[in-house]
Amino acid sequence: MSFDTLFKFEEALAEYTGAPYAVVTDGCTHAIELCFRLDRVTYTEFTAFTYLSIPQLMRELNVGYKLKTEYWNTLGEYAFGYTNIWDSARLLKPNMYRAGMKQCLSFGNGKPLQLGKVGAILLDKEWEYKELSRMRSDGRDLRISPWQDQISFGEGYHYCPTLEDCQQGIEKLPFVNNLPKYHEYPDLRSIDFVR
Repeated sequence: MSFDTLFKFEEALAEYTGAPYAVVTDGCTHAIELCFRLDRVTYTEFTAFTYLSIPQLMRELNVGYKLKTEYWNTLGEYAFGYTNIWDSARLLKPNMYRAGMKQCLSFGNGKPLQLGKVGAILLDKEWEYKELSRMRSDGRDLRISPWQDQISFGEGYHYCPTLEDCQQGIEKLPFVNNLPKYHEYPDLRSIDFVR
């Protein structure tokens, strides 16, 4: 099976955003998860006005966190404190990439590029690109086919988008509405997370 469409979508995203590399995933929350796992983050701080999946993810990963009284920036993103990871779910525009960062994108409903359950990570280190690519793909290198020919497998998760979604991404990327997509999130500090 060929994953050329996935690689072409990654290349197109990287070129569009000014990032040296892009890793596509099956959603922004999984993109953030992979970055937190790769960097072995144990504590962070972030806005209390974000999507519910983010504090749920921190609980799943056993990451200590503090919700802060701050909002997404006017571009449509926020940083995770004490990391180089950004939730850039509501941003997609030319040359948006920040050197040295890992910016996680969403292509869900209401986002600048709507593909459904698809996300991505923008980054600039080749070794991180290779590791995150393998993590996203069950620990395997998608350039080795059939997968049974691969000798060693790394840490892996089943977070690959469909090739059909990647093809749609290639076709729709030139027509992105790159204005920030604002959304009112509730203050998550008022929600009781039950274990």
